[in-house]
Amino acid sequence: MDFVDRPGGHKGHAAPVALGGGLAVTGTVVSAMLLGVVAAYLLGDGANTGSEIPFEFGSHIPGIRAKAPMALAIAACSITLCIVGLIDDRKPLPVSLRLGVQLLIAGILVIGFDLRLLTLLPAWASIALTMLWILVLTNSMNFLDNMDGLSSGVAAIAAAVFAIASSMAGQLFVPCCCWILVGALVGFLPFNFHPAKIYLGDAGSTVVGMLLAVFTILTTFASPAHGDQPLAVIAPLIVMAVPLYDTASVFLLRMRAGVPIWTGDRRHFSHRLLKRGMSVPKAVLVIWLATLVTAMPALLLPRADWQSALVISCQTMLVVLLVALLESSGNNDPT
Repeated sequence: MDFVDRPGGHKGHAAPVALGGGLAVTGTVVSAMLLGVVAAYLLGDGANTGSEIPFEFGSHIPGIRAKAPMALAIAACSITLCIVGLIDDRKPLPVSLRLGVQLLIAGILVIGFDLRLLTLLPAWASIALTMLWILVLTNSMNFLDNMDGLSSGVAAIAAAVFAIASSMAGQLFVPCCCWILVGALVGFLPFNFHPAKIYLGDAGSTVVGMLLAVFTILTTFASPAHGDQPLAVIAPLIVMAVPLYDTASVFLLRMRAGVPIWTGDRRHFSHRLLKRGMSVPKAVLVIWLATLVTAMPALLLPRADWQSALVISCQTMLVVLLVALLESSGNNDPT
């Protein structure tokens, strides 16, 4: 089967590269989640699991069972998005169809399973913002998948930060899912880093973006009962500042050039770094480090007072502004 990404046009690789990495990443995450759910049902009710099962695990079985419907919904949506991505990788689908599927998936998760951001807002506003967040992050990670190891590395960093943040909040389901995603991406990276032997493709990058969006929504960033500060809810924006910067900047550049915003080109942040003389590995490492610099302070937000939270937020904005200034000189048009 000729399932490869061929060079040409705006693509920078010199030889055909295998697609289908997204199938491996999605399959790993989904199978691990499903195995956890199945194990929870096979091991009893948690109260009488038998002496061979450690209490530390058995005590969590009821909680795992309670999260089973959400886990199954996430798995089903991931598989659906992966299938659509595989078809799109093979033969490009209309943008309207891909967005329609993403909107449907977001609607199922948000409305069907009450997955919502900022629940203090009116229901319609919370639902709209949550669906928008899922769509934005799904496509941001897809746009970021434009250089060897870039999207998978940034996603692994973000997922690790979300895993730590949710663990600090005393959660179990979210950190387990996040570490599963980290493991899948880190295992994939040696084959995806420059020179890449296989790509995520749309089948992987969109699923990874959707998973990150869902896990951020499920993470408890602020719990006033535990002394957490309300401004902690901005943590996802801070962690994902670099991917969001790439999406926003490339949209602006495309609109300025008068081309459709969904048109593939070489106007991305990573491509602009190449024009400054960086190699592919160095450009990728710079963006990984920028992601780490903006993401790590987000771990302090739940315990930060208003002044400290403001400093953290300003630092993130200044880092993004500094990045923009350093890479903004010269011609940003594709070569």
